[in-house]
Amino acid sequence: MTAGRSIVSISQTWCTPPKYIRAVREVFGGTIALDPCSNRHSVVKAETEYRLPDHDGLHCSWNFPTIYVNPPYGADRERGTTIKHWLRKCANAHQEHRSDVLALVPVATNTKHWKDYVFGVADALAFLYDTRLKFLVDGKDGGKGAPMSCCMIYWGSDVERFEGVFLPHGAVVDLRRLQGKPIGLERNAEHTLLFANGSLSGHGKHLLRVQS
Repeated sequence: MTAGRSIVSISQTWCTPPKYIRAVREVFGGTIALDPCSNRHSVVKAETEYRLPDHDGLHCSWNFPTIYVNPPYGADRERGTTIKHWLRKCANAHQEHRSDVLALVPVATNTKHWKDYVFGVADALAFLYDTRLKFLVDGKDGGKGAPMSCCMIYWGSDVERFEGVFLPHGAVVDLRRLQGKPIGLERNAEHTLLFANGSLSGHGKHLLRVQS
């Protein structure tokens, strides 16, 4: 699956359904300032779009007030990147630039990138109610739903607004209470603590700074 970045084994681009673009715009007060992984079929229509091959969204600036990300869900073998690099960039943009960021991603709560950049870092998420979320395939309704559960993750300053907009689309969870608390230490004594003061300790802080 791709969302604005071509993966070696797949040629199609899977774009966000319009109803979720409308919801994202509502959370952001009407304007999506940056779409860092756009494509020629995208219906996001952000003020600034990064599109391969001319602009690689993982290496361009994310210093924008509102950012919407629908990243590729598979590995980009040509560039050696995966979805973890996009989640890291999302968390980094919120921490460094105070950007409000929304990302449409698969639910993968047991993965390291969720543990590093979502739990204890993001402010809220919505587990989307769609049984199989139907992406637009090359800009058109392909009629085939995603094979995995999806969610919208929010790194931002207005969780109440996010909840009000996305509750009709799924189960909204306020993650702010996880910030500043040890997570999963009973099972993994070496897992680094995450703090709520706007900085990340240990490996989490280091990983956020690896990606420019």
